[in-house]
Amino acid sequence: MAMARPFIFKACLLSAETPNLLKKNRMDPKPFSEKDQFFSAKAEKVTTNGAANISLQEWQGWGAISPVPAMVIEVIQDLKLLEKDIGAHLDFGGNHGKLQGDFKVQEDKKHRAKFQSLGNSEKKLQFFSARQIACRLLGSRGYLCQKCWLPMEDCMCSRLLPFPLWHRIRFWLYMHPKDFLRQNNTGKLLCQVFGTHAATLCLFGISELEEIMWSALNFSGRRNVWCLYPNKNAMPMSVQDTFIQNSSRDHQSEQNSVLGDERMNFILIDGTWSNSQAMFKRLKDKAQVVWGEDLPCISLNAGVSLMHKLRPQPSWDRTCTAAAAVGLLYELHLVPEFSSHGLDSQAEAIEDALEILFESLTARRLRMGRSISRKERHYSNLC
Repeated sequence: MAMARPFIFKACLLSAETPNLLKKNRMDPKPFSEKDQFFSAKAEKVTTNGAANISLQEWQGWGAISPVPAMVIEVIQDLKLLEKDIGAHLDFGGNHGKLQGDFKVQEDKKHRAKFQSLGNSEKKLQFFSARQIACRLLGSRGYLCQKCWLPMEDCMCSRLLPFPLWHRIRFWLYMHPKDFLRQNNTGKLLCQVFGTHAATLCLFGISELEEIMWSALNFSGRRNVWCLYPNKNAMPMSVQDTFIQNSSRDHQSEQNSVLGDERMNFILIDGTWSNSQAMFKRLKDKAQVVWGEDLPCISLNAGVSLMHKLRPQPSWDRTCTAAAAVGLLYELHLVPEFSSHGLDSQAEAIEDALEILFESLTARRLRMGRSISRKERHYSNLC
């Protein structure tokens, strides 16, 4: 067995020359395709007034593969009715996704009343998620690029190159609605680089997307599904435990090894660490319903992510979604059965995309006069 090597995330040292370094052209700066470049430099800003409906093309342009969720359509229709009733237009101010002004006050009262009227926690979750997503969709029109979720003047799509993911791997980005269209979200990089059918978006609390994911997971079977999450209530399993020791200990057992060309499904929980617990619980509860068993989990030897410099984490041993995928691919590459499938190159493709995102966000912060250093969190006053 080849000697294991730790995965290392590329560092980007910041100095007085950083703004000039960020302007350097990368090799082969070609866009994905004309179709993928939904927004051009001359894109006309779309206002929400009178055009608040979300088409299938627009919805899937943001990275989804499902029809437009029914609850999202319902929330948008409610917003349009409220516009008509109070004679005020939707206003997202400069935050793009957060309502502002008098309309926000009236809408807040209406949505709170509706939320309280819903009969159970499942309906409340679906409404919460749909409202978050609807506002982000409407508020981001004409402002964010649909592919990279950055402001159009900072679009990085021309610098990203697609790379094929090994056909036996599929990532599921189980994303919290508050991370949807977030500029410094890293999970979106998997969709951009590998494509939406190799890295598929599933939004927490959106039933249509969750049904698509669980239908695919159930078809693959429990033995081909893993969640990348440190499950504290079970014995932690590493990639080596899952794919090397089990395979060598009982190579003939269908229960303990991945056979033939069956697809391996890896769920990445994409949200803040405070939100991840509720997301993980929902996955576990669903696994009990579908399989009558717990959801298998894999823990990684987390490395320090480049994004730690810009997006604070609760601790330095926590990592971003893209970095978790990088770590998984590197560790899978060390499994003899998978070593010939270029998983290390696929990991490097995401590392490169992560570096491009970091550079783009850094350049934007410098241009806007904002700090580019990570704020330290202080817990000295906590018990």
